[in-house]
This record gives sequence, C-alpha cells and structure tokens, in this order.
Amino acid sequence: MGHLLVVESWVGSMSRLLPRAIREGGHEFTFLTRDLHHYLRSAPEGTAHPLLGARNIVTADTNDPDALLPEVERLHAVLGFDGVLTSCDYYLPTAARIAGRLGLPGPGPEAVENACRKDATRRILADAQLPQPRFAVHEEWTDLARAAREIGYPLVVKPVDLCAGMYVRRVDDEAELAAAYRALADFPVNARGQRRAPAVLLEELLDGPEVSVETVSHGGAVHVVGVTDKSIGGAPAFIETGHMFPAALSAADTEAAEQTALGALKALGLTDGVVAHTEVKLTSAGPRVVEVNPRPAGNRITELVRHVTGIDLAAAFVDVALGRTPDLRRTDTGLRSAAIGFLVPHTVGTLETLDGTGLHDTPGVLEVQLAEPGRAVKAAGSNNEYLGHVMAGDADGPGARDRVEALLAGLRAGLVIR
Repeated sequence: MGHLLVVESWVGSMSRLLPRAIREGGHEFTFLTRDLHHYLRSAPEGTAHPLLGARNIVTADTNDPDALLPEVERLHAVLGFDGVLTSCDYYLPTAARIAGRLGLPGPGPEAVENACRKDATRRILADAQLPQPRFAVHEEWTDLARAAREIGYPLVVKPVDLCAGMYVRRVDDEAELAAAYRALADFPVNARGQRRAPAVLLEELLDGPEVSVETVSHGGAVHVVGVTDKSIGGAPAFIETGHMFPAALSAADTEAAEQTALGALKALGLTDGVVAHTEVKLTSAGPRVVEVNPRPAGNRITELVRHVTGIDLAAAFVDVALGRTPDLRRTDTGLRSAAIGFLVPHTVGTLETLDGTGLHDTPGVLEVQLAEPGRAVKAAGSNNEYLGHVMAGDADGPGARDRVEALLAGLRAGLVIR
C-alpha cells in the first residue's frame, strides 16, 4: 500500500477516475488544499465525495510553493508519503516541486514547469528544432501587433498559463487581436486564485486535423498507448466537441504523430514518471506540436482508452507517482473503437428541456451524462460549458464516432434553452 499526497485535485473527469484508481490500487491519500470549501460545494455526480476516502485533509497555502515546501517536509516527517500527484493543471508544477524536495518519484520540476507554460514549451521545442507553428510571445500591445503582422493573419491567440481552451481564439485582423488582448488583460487571476502571467502567445493558424498522443513514461522509457482524434467547434474559440480512440488514421500518419510527440517529450525532459497527453496537428506540411500536457488526458479520453484497450491511465498515473511499473498490457475488451461527443451550447438562457430518455439502453452506449433542466446556460467559450456528453463504442471498427454523432443529433433536436 502506498501513501499519496494529493494536491488540489478532483477536477473534470479525474474527479471520478483518480479516487477510484487510488482505492482500487489499495492505496491511501492525504489531501492538501488551500480552500476546503472549494471541494465541499458539490460531489462528483453519482459518487460519494472523494474526500470521504482521505486518510487526512490538510489546509495550507498551495498557491505559495516557497512557503509550502517546508510545511510539506514537516508533514512528510510525520505521515510518510510515497508519492505526490495532482489532477489540476495549475498545481502540476507545485506537485513536481514537492516530489523533488522530498526525494519522491516523478518528473523533474523544471520539465513540468516548462510543459505547463506554453511559451516555455515553444522556446524549448524551437531550440530542439522540432516541428511547431511559427510563434511570438509578448506582453506589450505594440510588440504583439508588430509580431502579428510579421507572422501574418489568421493567427491563434493563447494565454501562456491557462487550460481547457480558455481564451484561446482565432483572430483574422488587428481589431480581433486587440479584442482578444483586452479580454486576457481583464482576466488577471485564474480559477484557483493564482496571478496569471501577462505574456500573450501568438501562433500561426495550422491546417489539418488535430490528434493527441497518450503516453506513459517510466524508468526512462516512454510508452505510446495510442492516438486519439479530436473534433473542434465554436469558432473563433477552439472547443473540443468530441474524441475517438483510436484515431482513424493511416499507419503513416499514426507513426508521424507518435514520433512527433516522443520528440517533444524528450526535448522537455518528460521521459520518466509521467502520464502525458501531447496534442499534434497533422498539417499539409507535416505534423506540428500544439501542446504538451504532463498529466492524463481530460474530457474522458482516458475512459475511451480503457474501453478499447483495457489500459487504465488513471491507475498508471498513480503507479508512476509511486515509482511503480504501470500495467500497460492490452486486453480484449470486445471494442475496436470508442468515442465521446459533447453537447455544446451556443446561446444564453436557462435550460428548459434536455431529454435523454432511453439513451442508456441504446446498444453500444457506454455512458450518458446530461445537465438538469433549470441550469443557467451561456454560450460556450471553452471546454468548461458543456451541457453533457454521450460515449459509445463499436465492436467492429472505427464506427464509434458516427454512433455518437447520431445520438447527439437527437439530443439537439429536443434541446430547449429559453
């Protein structure tokens, strides 16, 4: 049995998957947070609250790593931790610093910090001469506007330190760039109370489909679990509307995506003790690295992988945090593909009707989660505003996405927002 220090987690799909993986692995955890009330407002749907399974709950200022590290050392002397992890992007660098300070397994803190800062990732990949979009990073408007003209519109504007597609926008001219720049300036603190960096990242707009490469690094070796595809909507935002695993790609495109991701992980130093989700664009000029995320994929991609391969990436996340060899053996699950589609709102109002009657009993359906009537709705600007999702599998081939899209079409037909 291992004792994990879990820092500020329970977000997104990991709010269910991580507690399950810790429990089923026979481990226990101490939970570290700056604001316990953040987690007590609601439990993940259909489950007991994860904190009910905690061995200890400790309150400390997780937003001040320099002050936190000595406190964690004192806790470690009393409680004895075997590993540190978090499922929240904003605390990945902190968890890595804690593990490094305590001499516990995990990727290097600098590598994690660089992966979590999109501007640092770009510079490191550029130094390694890895394929990526042309880019520029600036804080001041005059510098940003000049760089935009040099790269050429259309462009993608990104914050360097947010997640879930927040404030990522396509801009086609200087007026749209100025609006995106002002919007970022008006959001100086993230959802966890951390002050944001003022830098803004500009990237050339890439053509082609986007995929993600799911990997597990242990013992200095990076193991590719597979490639997931992605559908995007909500222009000028880039909202993930669905995924399928495995991606319906040629063998050549699959190999190109995998090798590109492996090169990025090596350049960043993420080759040990990390489950990663690396996004790659398969452009007409070849693959290009979009982002490298040093944690398991969100939006229930980990569950798509498990349904098709039997590999539990949440369990692998726990294992590598404890320095243990993860179980990456594939099993015959009976499915050849699995897909998820999200119900993305495009209007503002109150959800009046969303009827999923009978969906759970539809052949091939693996999971359904829908918002309840009465919920306040706003037009989606990131991956945080979904009204629900449907997951389905296909036992014969890559037909899971078509099944999901047909089911979503039925839901949209009966969706009423007033």
